[in-house]
Amino acid sequence: MGSLYLMTTIVDKKNLQKYMELYQENHLNVMFLTLGIGTAANEMLDYLGLDSKDKAISFSALEEDSWLTVKKQLEKKLQIDAPGGGIAFIIPLSSIGGKKTLQFLLERQDYQQEEESTLTNTTHELIIAIANQGYTNMIMDAARTAGAYGGTVIHAKGTGMQTAEKFLGVSLAAEKEIILIVTKTELKNPIMQAIMKDAGLDSKAKSIVFSLPVTDTAGLRLVED
Repeated sequence: MGSLYLMTTIVDKKNLQKYMELYQENHLNVMFLTLGIGTAANEMLDYLGLDSKDKAISFSALEEDSWLTVKKQLEKKLQIDAPGGGIAFIIPLSSIGGKKTLQFLLERQDYQQEEESTLTNTTHELIIAIANQGYTNMIMDAARTAGAYGGTVIHAKGTGMQTAEKFLGVSLAAEKEIILIVTKTELKNPIMQAIMKDAGLDSKAKSIVFSLPVTDTAGLRLVED
């Protein structure tokens, strides 16, 4: 088995449904969806064959072999490489906040856990907490007790909640908030543990948490000093 990744897909909003259907055919039922706006100039939109700036963004966790399969289908079935297709990319996950979170994110995918991180010499990590809507303060209060300075919130909608609930034994709301926290690597585990303890699956927030490696940063020196 290969490493574990967070797959991000950015496509025109009007094309989202066919991407969701392809992912679900590949057992990627748990997705987190949000909206964005493209910033390309009109000339670039015309060149690429795009007729809309409204974007849909999806996040899914998947194993390396699954990505290779999905990538081929994105290119062959959905022509993602064609003008106006969109983009999909993967980022290696460095850690997962608990076995239940791993089972929830992967659901029906067959995965055998390997080493914690594919990038071991990074100085910072991006912690991602996904929780029921309305509990950002609970999560940030927990994170600050372990040294976090602040975070950024993205509103999203979860898919595959009902099927994945069997791994967690709790009822999950579809409306989600994604909290992004950049921190020093040595603070990653304490912050994730604090979130899991105070705002985890046993709380009303029902948050799951994982992290991504950050290879470099700008703008944190004054805060960390």
